[in-house]
Amino acid sequence: MTLFSQTWQRWIATLGLAIALWIACLSPASAALNDDKYDGNIFSLYAGNGSIVPPSSSLAQSLTAHRPTLLVFYLDDSRDCKQFSTTVSELQSYYGRVVTIVPVNSDSILPRDNYRETEPGYYYNGRVPQSVIFDESGTVRFNESGQVAFEALDSVFREIFDLLPRTESVELKRRPVNEVNTELR
Repeated sequence: MTLFSQTWQRWIATLGLAIALWIACLSPASAALNDDKYDGNIFSLYAGNGSIVPPSSSLAQSLTAHRPTLLVFYLDDSRDCKQFSTTVSELQSYYGRVVTIVPVNSDSILPRDNYRETEPGYYYNGRVPQSVIFDESGTVRFNESGQVAFEALDSVFREIFDLLPRTESVELKRRPVNEVNTELR
């Protein structure tokens, strides 16, 4: 083979690789609410609320400040967590000024034998999503895994803040989900 033909073959191979990369970059994103694939931050993608992550305070800071706290364990590549993210965002819209919301990616919890009560790992049960609600004194008032209904979490906060039960007060109406997010299927 001559030097000219080798150079020509390298150029063609490089061009082919460049075209393949260009096509791969143009392919549409495959974010989906109903799968267990990693798409990015679930709160900004599916709940329309990127302000939740990273949390404004840690669990320890919130408990020290004697603020009611919602601790949420999640994974960005979990279908259940993706669907539950809208409930967390909705809770923030009603209680965000008086409650500290602490989302914790469960992959970030390092396995240890012992945790302090101010560390998220102390409360993590190994399943996601998991919601833990603390009152202002740091007492756990709710600890449940799975798709917890907004109304169940709202009822606990109504008790903590001494609000009327839902049956005796104005019904909280859900806001429509951001239009952009509904198209990600």
